[in-house]
Amino acid sequence: MDHDHFIGQVQARAQLASRGEAEGLTRATLETLGERIPEQVATHLADQLPREIGENLRRTITMGGAGAGERFGLDEFVRRVAERGHVPEPNAVYGSRVVLEVTGEATHGVLNKVRDSLPQDLRPLVDSGSTGGMS
Repeated sequence: MDHDHFIGQVQARAQLASRGEAEGLTRATLETLGERIPEQVATHLADQLPREIGENLRRTITMGGAGAGERFGLDEFVRRVAERGHVPEPNAVYGSRVVLEVTGEATHGVLNKVRDSLPQDLRPLVDSGSTGGMS
């Protein structure tokens, strides 16, 4: 999946008014994810994405790949995405789900490794996608 297709999918599924909004939501979600997961996992995921999108994950790597990721839960994840993406928290929840769904499609299974590195309360963001519920 190339950059334009990825962003187009995020825009369409999240029903965003512009590609710029889709870019911002993608950046906010992946930067926050990059802070939360182990750096080695973030690097591997970034390598599977279009370069411009993968850079959002690489931007948070601070220990040369050896970092274990920050420890925070769903509420903090959503707060960070909302703040970075300049959207209300409910939009950040749904938007993150959409970005992670498209990321999963673009990386052919790599997102499953990311999911396994997340605590239970963050896994619904990966599992629910754009059409499921957060359970």
